[in-house]
Amino acid sequence: MQKVWHQITEHLIPVFRRRLSGVDALPQLAALGLMSGLITGGVILVFRLTIEWPLEQFLPGGNSESFENLDILTRGVLPLMGALGLGLLLHRLSIHDRKVGVVHVMERLNYHQGHISIRSALVQFISGVTTVVTGQSAGREGPAVHLGAAFSSLMGQWMRLPNNSIRTLVACGCAGAISASFNTPISGVIFAMEVVMMEYTIAGFTPIILAAVSAAIVTQAGYGTEPAFNVPALTMNSLLEIPWILAIAVLIGIAAALFIHLVDAMGRHHHRPVLLRITMAGVLMVPFAVLVPETMGIGYDTVNQTINGQLGFWLLLGVGIAKLVITSLSIGLGMPSGVIGPTLFMGATLGGAMGLVGAQIFPANASSVGFYAMLGMGAMMGAVLQAPLAALMALMELTRNPNIILPGMLIITTSSLVTSEAFGKKSLFLTILKSQGLSYQNSPVIQALRRVSVGAIMDRSILRTERHLTMEDARKALKSEPKWLVVEGSNGPTALMPAVDLARYLEDTERSLAEDEASAPEAIDLMDIPANRRDVAPVQYQATLEEALNQFEATDAEALYVQRHVAPMIQRVYGVVLKSDIESYYQYRRS
Repeated sequence: MQKVWHQITEHLIPVFRRRLSGVDALPQLAALGLMSGLITGGVILVFRLTIEWPLEQFLPGGNSESFENLDILTRGVLPLMGALGLGLLLHRLSIHDRKVGVVHVMERLNYHQGHISIRSALVQFISGVTTVVTGQSAGREGPAVHLGAAFSSLMGQWMRLPNNSIRTLVACGCAGAISASFNTPISGVIFAMEVVMMEYTIAGFTPIILAAVSAAIVTQAGYGTEPAFNVPALTMNSLLEIPWILAIAVLIGIAAALFIHLVDAMGRHHHRPVLLRITMAGVLMVPFAVLVPETMGIGYDTVNQTINGQLGFWLLLGVGIAKLVITSLSIGLGMPSGVIGPTLFMGATLGGAMGLVGAQIFPANASSVGFYAMLGMGAMMGAVLQAPLAALMALMELTRNPNIILPGMLIITTSSLVTSEAFGKKSLFLTILKSQGLSYQNSPVIQALRRVSVGAIMDRSILRTERHLTMEDARKALKSEPKWLVVEGSNGPTALMPAVDLARYLEDTERSLAEDEASAPEAIDLMDIPANRRDVAPVQYQATLEEALNQFEATDAEALYVQRHVAPMIQRVYGVVLKSDIESYYQYRRS
């Protein structure tokens, strides 16, 4: 058994890693996607159970969302105490460790090639559970995305995979989390590629699809095959409703723009102490919890009641506006809660309220309240996240009704345009990144370079050699016919030179010795002989071509030697990369 494990670790895994360095390793990526989905599904299952079990024990009626049935005093004290506890926890952590959610995943993708720490995952798990259990206006899907991405990234780091594969694993974790949370595999795939990765690639689709499917299977084993909401059969009664649907799209677009604006405005206080900000968010939550208890927790019970037409106009309008205000203020102040769930809540209640207005104006033609609630959900999600395709797929999978596609496409694209073009708002996640002084680069060139590891294009025909060689040692070095010689210094490689330059020097020296009958030099100084030497800098084997290009710019090196830690204090050099190699590869992939 030990011998078999030794063969796997010494032979199969290195070959697996090497294949993953390139952009065409589809079978290997598919296997990783499947594993990522299974892990993510298991993590989300545990996350949901950790939220629901204490709420079922604590809330009246054994319902994990019945905050409305609590007495007024408990409703006021619970979120305040929860916020204070969260503030104390985050206060003890460094600024870096406090970052959680989808925005943090995007930051790690953009600046750290998708490497997410186990500490970050634990902080997200604890804070995600605490925000929902203590009745904050929160969702579980944002934390779920972070957890799925983190554990998928940790799997890739444990396997020491190249960074381009870890990026794909992060996307797989995001897709699996959305798929497992809503039982919507297709929207999970589109969310990962449209919102998080911001790119569509054929090689990326296969592992992400497998991750979404396998994660959904895991959660279906625990929660059944029904989607997140109980949606009756919905249809648009008349084409005469289209003008009213467009009017609702404009209103939802305005509400989404207001939501993003409030989050951004409150985010300008991020320099203040985190304990003060989180406590203030808890204080702001108290009057909403007392007066509008529907805003507490996830609120999917209210969404289901809205879809089934069980709530009146003023209640729908009131809770929709209240949810928008308190969620935006809380998230802006730094409350580590998810935003996707509240977005669906706001869209459903505001859409349902407008549906009731339409029923009063056009009683003969108006569709059901649930129809408008579902359209509102899709419109708000598409506008806030600026992800119309992910919103449309979510709408279709949640309703399981193709009749909603036409009005869904209309309202989602219109509301997204109103938010982005009329009010100039970007995606909420990009807006938060910008408020933190960060950006998200998604140009075609950067995306292409991130998909490939240096291991895919490096020249492996190298030989590490000491700076000073005897004539005999030099001849032995050339016997293996390397293309490059990596010249060692006191602190590692110092230069790179073509092996042909050493061969030419040996030929000239031997010719001179034959003609002059002189004695051979005692040693050859590779840094002194005529040669086209290049200054070098290190780059890790897992690095993408983007990281290699950044290393060239940071060090002014003319070549990079690709290394990996094989033991404590021991680095093994696997090959070399020139800047021209990266440029040639990019041009080749474009052609």
